[in-house]
Amino acid sequence: MAAPEDALLAARAGEGDEEAFETLVRWHTPVLLQLAHRLLGERGEAEDAVQDAFVNAWRRLPEFRGDSSFLTWMYRIVTNRCLNRLRSRRPTTELDAVPEPAAPEHQTSPERAAEGSAALHALSWALQELTPEQRACWVLRELHGLSYEDIAAAVGISRHAVRGRIFRVRRHLTEAMSAWR
Repeated sequence: MAAPEDALLAARAGEGDEEAFETLVRWHTPVLLQLAHRLLGERGEAEDAVQDAFVNAWRRLPEFRGDSSFLTWMYRIVTNRCLNRLRSRRPTTELDAVPEPAAPEHQTSPERAAEGSAALHALSWALQELTPEQRACWVLRELHGLSYEDIAAAVGISRHAVRGRIFRVRRHLTEAMSAWR
């Protein structure tokens, strides 16, 4: 999926072309579901958030000016949906959604398995202590590889604020995981 194709499909969808919009939905749903799942921690809730985001996008497509890519625009809509859901529920759910990679059999031992499980639990706990906005910035940067500019557009804050939030998250995670180094 090339950016020019994306822009053309978004323009056509903005004019009411349902097939163009369906193509955009097919192309971008997997990555947006992954983002929502990482932010919300529950697959069903992530699916609902992405579906709501696409419904919202369809309604607002005539407003889409193309200042950013369609995907960046969708990142913003999905991120906002997820942040609203996270703000409305307290306490936040655990982020055990990130599976621990399986160790090769020759490295697996009960001690290593217990240590790995404890480290994963400590990381999950440290991530829960973040604000939803901090978590969104960190997930978009570290797990989705977005640039600071794209994160700023997705979250609706300045590039400078993104840098500050990611810095604070990294410092927090470094402190929280210091026992595991």
